[in-house]
This record gives sequence, C-alpha cells and structure tokens, in this order.
Amino acid sequence: MGEILTGEGKISAPERALIVVAHPDDIDFGMAGTVAALTHAGCEVAYCLVTSGEAGDDDLSRSAEELAALRQVEQTAAAAQVGVSELHWLGHPDGMVVADLSLRRDIARVIRITRPDVVLCQTSIPNWDHIYISHPDHLATATAALAAVYPDARNPRAFPDLLDEGHKPHGVSEIWLVGAEPNRWIDITDSFDHKVEALRAHRSQTAEMDDLEGRLREWCSSSAEAGGLPPGRLAEAFRVVAAG
Repeated sequence: MGEILTGEGKISAPERALIVVAHPDDIDFGMAGTVAALTHAGCEVAYCLVTSGEAGDDDLSRSAEELAALRQVEQTAAAAQVGVSELHWLGHPDGMVVADLSLRRDIARVIRITRPDVVLCQTSIPNWDHIYISHPDHLATATAALAAVYPDARNPRAFPDLLDEGHKPHGVSEIWLVGAEPNRWIDITDSFDHKVEALRAHRSQTAEMDDLEGRLREWCSSSAEAGGLPPGRLAEAFRVVAAG
C-alpha cells in the first residue's frame, strides 16, 4: 500500500475507505482531492450517497425524477475522475433526511458490504460560520453514519436482518470528518486538478459558478496554511477520530 502526504509528513494509505455523504457533489466539494490521493496510493474507495440530489435545483420545469437521474450520472462521472467506480445509492428523500434507524441500517449495510478501514463523512455538529456545512441533511447523514460505524456495523445484534442477508459485522478503525475542527490536513497539491474536474462533472450545480477553480484553490490554500504546509501547497482538512 502506498502513502499520502499530510501536514505532518507521509502516512500509509488505508487499504479500503468508504465515503458517506448526503448529496451528489458533497464529496467533490469536501474531499475529492483526498479521494484522488487515496486511490493513487492504491486504496479501494467506495461512495455511499444517502440521497440522489433531487431537490438541488430551483428549475421546476424538470421533474424530481429527472433531476435525480441526471445527478446520479454526474456523480458517477465525477467519481471516475478520482478513481472511484463503486457507488451505493440509498434513495432517501433529498431535503428530508432523518437520522433514524432506517438510515442507520442502510449505512451499516454498506459498511458491512464494503468493509472499509476508514469511513469519511460530514460533521454532525453545526457550524454557524458556514451555513452550507450545516445543511440539515448533512447533519442527519453524519449522525446516522457515526452510529452506523459504532455500534451498528460491528454489533452482530444490531439489525439482525443484515445477518440474514449475509452481511457479517465489520469494525472500522478510523473516521475522518469534514467540517469539524481539523487535526489532519491532507496535501492535495498533486491531485487538485482531479478535484476540479470532478466538480466540473456536476454541471447542474457548478456550470454557472464564476471561477470555480479559483474558488477551490483559495479554499484549499487556506486549509494548507492552517495545517502548516509550505507556501504554495493545497490541502483538505479532516477531524480524525479513532473508531477501533
């Protein structure tokens, strides 16, 4: 297994990682550079999308079903830009995600199927400086994902129907949270172009954005500076939590 570069030096990439988010494009705004770095290092990465993003457009001339289909196509293309081909779509309603037992079970199922060493997800804690991060779907998805990691996916008595389906318990070693107070910065300088192309694949969301690459470069430059990386480097920030 290869290595990835952080603000504190190189670390070994996990063998398998699962990313759990609420909407198509959440991964690519928050962590696509890290995903590209992981897959380049040999990590097998899978995506779990709780919704299909059918509420993510103000143009009511297109049906929710049409928009969902389009956004699934866009996310699949974006994933290919960073070396990911395994996507799990849960089909929960966009804009109405609830951190209930149904969602916990669905995410736990995907964890047991993909058997990751690391789960990357959004934060469950509101950030009032950046309201986008605090979208209720993000918070609910993160709450359910954390519960699915511990205790649900590893507990054979949680959701016995998953055992009936043949999905054996699985313990995750670490959780990497986006949007929480960071303690790890992943250097994405060499994978930044892949992040940009992944976001450009989400044409329904980014086609009208002015200077998308410039905005991303500014955000990632600020993260790198906060993480103590050398001038000119770019980074994505995570809160790493031990789960094993």
